Amino acid sequence: MKKNCLDIVRQKCESCNGCALAQTRHNVVFSDGDASTARIVLIGEAPGEMEDETGRPFVGRAGQLLTQFLTEAGISREKDVFIINTVKCRPPENRVPTDEEKAACRKFLNAQIDIIKPEAIVLCGATALKSFKTLDKKQTISKVRGQWMTIDVDGVEYKAITIFHPSYLLRNHSMEEGSPRRLMQEDLRNIKETILGDSSFSNNIFAGNNLTFESLTTV
Repeated sequence: MKKNCLDIVRQKCESCNGCALAQTRHNVVFSDGDASTARIVLIGEAPGEMEDETGRPFVGRAGQLLTQFLTEAGISREKDVFIINTVKCRPPENRVPTDEEKAACRKFLNAQIDIIKPEAIVLCGATALKSFKTLDKKQTISKVRGQWMTIDVDGVEYKAITIFHPSYLLRNHSMEEGSPRRLMQEDLRNIKETILGDSSFSNNIFAGNNLTFESLTTV
C-alpha cells in the first residue's frame, strides 16, 4: 500500500516543473529505502552530482559515509530508514536550495512523510532543520543536534532529531571526544536506542487533519 501511494507521488514529482531546477536535472531523486519496513525518515538537503546521475539519494562520498555510520550504529539503511531530500532535483554546482525551490517541492516532501508515517524524523544538516524549525542567530546546528524535538507536518506532530550532514564530516576527520564524528556516533546510537531498541515504541503521531497525500493525488 505504501509503495503504491509513493509511486503515485513519484510520478507527479517526475513530471514537476514547479521551479527552475527541473530544467537542469538529469533525474528526479525521489527516495531510497524500504517503505514497508522503515521506521525512520531521514531528510537531507538536496541531490548532488552522483545522485542526479543515479536517481538515488546519498550515493556519493557523503552518502557512503552516512551508510558507514548507520551500519556502525546498528541501523539498517535498507530496512530501517527511508531517505529523502528537501528538494528532489540537484541545484547547480551543489549550492544550497533556495526557499522558493524548497517551497515548490514541499508538497512532495510532506506527502512522503504522510505516507510513511515514521516513528521519528532525522533532520540531516542545517537545510533540513531550517525547513521545519525557525532558528535564532544563537542557534546553530552544533547546539541543537542530538536533541529530541517535535515538528509539525501539516497538522501532524512527529518526534524529530537533528544530526550533522555527512558532507560536513568529510571535512572533519578527527575521532577525538567531542569531535563532529564522535557526536555523530552518539546521536545515531541515541536514535537506535530510542526508536529501534523498543518494538513497543509509539510512532508519536498526534491527532491532526493530514490531507497532504490525498490532496496531492487528486490534483
